[in-house]
Order: sequence, then structure tokens, then C-alpha cells
Amino acid sequence: MLVVGLTGGIGSGKSTVGKFFSKLGVPVIDADEVSRQVMNPNGKAYQALRLWLGSDYFDKDGYLKRKSLRILVFNDSVKRKRLESIVHPKIGEEFAAKLSALEKNHSYCIIEIPLLNQGHKDHLVQRVIVVDCLPETQLERSAKRDNASIEEIKNIMAAQMSRQDRLALADDIINNDKDLSALEQQVQDLHQHYMELAVKHAE
Repeated sequence: MLVVGLTGGIGSGKSTVGKFFSKLGVPVIDADEVSRQVMNPNGKAYQALRLWLGSDYFDKDGYLKRKSLRILVFNDSVKRKRLESIVHPKIGEEFAAKLSALEKNHSYCIIEIPLLNQGHKDHLVQRVIVVDCLPETQLERSAKRDNASIEEIKNIMAAQMSRQDRLALADDIINNDKDLSALEQQVQDLHQHYMELAVKHAE
């Protein structure tokens, strides 16, 4: 099965693109959702996180305080690497299980990964779609959607991979500076392309 990574900066519209692929019957795995699952109570990374962080980072129902965790690791590379060493292998196990379950009935699938990097492209996905738009569009959409200030969104954009680096990872680029019908048409065109590639990939 061909596995395609879908990524883009904040406000680029990658979730909308994912929904258009879903409409076409393509399975879309949300990496953020998988990450939440492994860190929730009964998740594969939960006990290791509790041992490392202690009870202060969990609410009364036992769920991880994600905002507190983000603050903890945001400017501390050592803590961030520790978090990744706990969570990433378990996320990898979940991806493997999900992909295995899909393989019999689907020729390709999408993994929506907000923070996709070169390592993902080498080991997890065979192709990468980058949803791209002008930075001004990102700012406007994100501020409206998240009810956040322009400064807050600028800080998030500055912390993410640069637009240039993202585009350098791309095998396919979807432009989202126009309307939804133009966006959907690009998805339909790529769907046909991936169906053909999936046949070659299976040979």
C-alpha cells in the first residue's frame, strides 16, 4: 500500500484537504489523534509519561495536561528529546497496526502529520503532499479559527518548519490561496495520480 504524508503550516488548510480525500474513500490517519491515543489513560505511552512527569502534569481524571507539557518542552531540547523517546516509538507501533489493517482493502492512504520531517519521509511515508498558501493567508485563517492574536500566530509560525523547508520536502504541492472548489479539484487530480502510482507500488 502506498502511504502519502500530508502536511502544511498552521492555517494552511491541511485538515480540509484531508476531508476531501476522505470524501473520495481514502483512509486518512490523523497523527495528532494517534499521539493523543498513546498518551491517554490506557495508552501505550501513558505509564512511562506518569513515571517521568509525576502527577502534577495530569488532571483529576488522569488525563495529561497537554498545555503544561507543551510549556515544559517548548524551549528545552533535552526534555523534548526525552518526551519524543517515550512517545514516538509507541506512535510508530500504532501507525504500523493501522496501516496493516488498511492494507487489504485500500491501494493507498494518507497520514496527516503537522510536523512531518525528512525522517518520516524516509521511514513512514513514500510521498509527501505539502498544502501551501501565502503567509498572510495563514495568519488571517489561523487568527480567525483559533480566536487568537496575530502575534500569537506569528510566534507559532516562527516555531514551525519554514515554508521553504516544507516545500523542499514536497513531492506534490496543493495550493490553497483560492476557493474550496479549486482546492477540491487539486485533491481529485492527485487522487487519480495516486491510484496509478499505487498500482506501480504494488508490483
